[in-house]
Amino acid sequence: MLNVRQETASMLTRDGVRLDADIYRPDTTEELPVLLMRQPYGRAIASTVVYAHPTWYATHGYIVVIQDVRGRGTSEGEFQLFSSEIPDGIEAVNWAAELPGSNGKVGMYGFSYQGMTQLYAASGHPAALKTICPAMIGYDLYADWAYENGAFCLQANLGWAIQLAAETARLQGDTTAYQILYAASRNLPFYEPSPRFSESLRKYAPNSFYYEWLNHPEAGNYWQQRSPNLQGVDLPMLHIGGWFDPYLRGTLRLYKEMAARSTFFQYLLVGPWAHLPWGRKLGAVDYGVEAVSPVDELQRRWFDQFLKGIDTGLLNELPVCLFEMGSNHWRYFNTLPTDNQQSYYLASSGLASIREDSGKIILSNPKFIENSNYKTKILLDILVHDPWRPVPSLGGHAAIPAGSFERSAIDCRTDVLTYTSVPLIEDLYLAGEVSVEVFCTANTPSFDLCAVLSEVLPNGNVYNFTQGYMRVNLGLETTPLRMTLQPTCMRITKGNALRLSLSGACFPAYPINPGTGAQPGEIHLIDAQIITLMVRCGGDYLSQVLLPVVLPS
Repeated sequence: MLNVRQETASMLTRDGVRLDADIYRPDTTEELPVLLMRQPYGRAIASTVVYAHPTWYATHGYIVVIQDVRGRGTSEGEFQLFSSEIPDGIEAVNWAAELPGSNGKVGMYGFSYQGMTQLYAASGHPAALKTICPAMIGYDLYADWAYENGAFCLQANLGWAIQLAAETARLQGDTTAYQILYAASRNLPFYEPSPRFSESLRKYAPNSFYYEWLNHPEAGNYWQQRSPNLQGVDLPMLHIGGWFDPYLRGTLRLYKEMAARSTFFQYLLVGPWAHLPWGRKLGAVDYGVEAVSPVDELQRRWFDQFLKGIDTGLLNELPVCLFEMGSNHWRYFNTLPTDNQQSYYLASSGLASIREDSGKIILSNPKFIENSNYKTKILLDILVHDPWRPVPSLGGHAAIPAGSFERSAIDCRTDVLTYTSVPLIEDLYLAGEVSVEVFCTANTPSFDLCAVLSEVLPNGNVYNFTQGYMRVNLGLETTPLRMTLQPTCMRITKGNALRLSLSGACFPAYPINPGTGAQPGEIHLIDAQIITLMVRCGGDYLSQVLLPVVLPS
């Protein structure tokens, strides 16, 4: 391997702002491609929370550039979330391509914000940018990042806002602000920010995106203007996601678009990971040694293929690589599985909030079941959501910490409806989109619905593997309600059962719906109402779970 030296260099933007970067150079006279990462957390971190250190990439024959975006780290200027990343990204790519020792070809990598900077830079069509590797991104900022099915992603958004505000205070040397924000980050006021907290956030982070996002609860021009626009962009892309990542929707949205129209190779990798870390253990589950991140080696092969022209064999491999939880190995597909949903219907004796043997998931249409309890009778399950004791979030993709946890205690609550199948007589393999379609109404103008799919073990333990959440405004929605859950790839083991859990809250992953129809930015704790939700099963009310069934590998 090559020896590597590190240096610091700066570039000036079109408006005279200095952007600083660390450059990792192999000890060679050969002209090499450049790998660029642009990030807002201090370039010394270099996303080593999920990737190998830049030195590792440099030893494999790349000049690696880790740049502080405008207003972060030691770079000059004012940091405004995503606002300067298109022009700054274009200039950074061109600057990196002209560095001494560069052969003029640039690739980008990084996850989260560092993934977004790739998309913004690519949207400007810089000629030197030959490939990108966006991981865990929000392609549509509204639907993939800030909101999920109309519900504000409270825990993730508020936590991130405080983190960015605290970093700004640190860079400004404001000890008081940093201490206040640091303390707030350890005890976030999810129910309702106190006047002191709100005053502190507005004082110490006057330009925070948080309140803007709260005040734009519907899709529209605000979000379109801020989301990356890759119309006309065509590059080879390596797309990386996690089954428990809150932004998986964005990763798959971008992959599907590019796979449908690109003239270049597109590769998708989704592991059993949260936003971070990318390892074998997440939540309460050990997914085995195969779950250890293969991303660095894969990216090295990717860049060798598209920046050095080396035949690494990638182009001969199946382009969709999904980690199958349960069997704990990687599966390979020609395309992301679609149009493979099968209906599993809900039935009940009307006591699904009380008894775990009342609500059932059945394969057959309940109208044709020979059991008189379900054949033609329409049954009503009722749950009462009390804002004083909302159903708590536990794992999944939107809560912190994320992942799969043992949730039988939550399912025992009387404000949770549970529907459970009989033990499976053979393994059930799932890969792709998951949906729930339920006939659900409430006694208030607005309510929330949370759906969690879990695997039930013979000993009674229950482990979630995918879930979804939506805000319902009765004047806008029609029944049945159809909710898209987090996509998954999962083997439900023979002898285990499948369970759907429905509730009216998942707090603090999402804010408590007061039932009044108030927008997220106008919610006050004192206004929250007790909400009665009613789910109908049987007869013509075919409430169901739609599972993406695939054949075993």
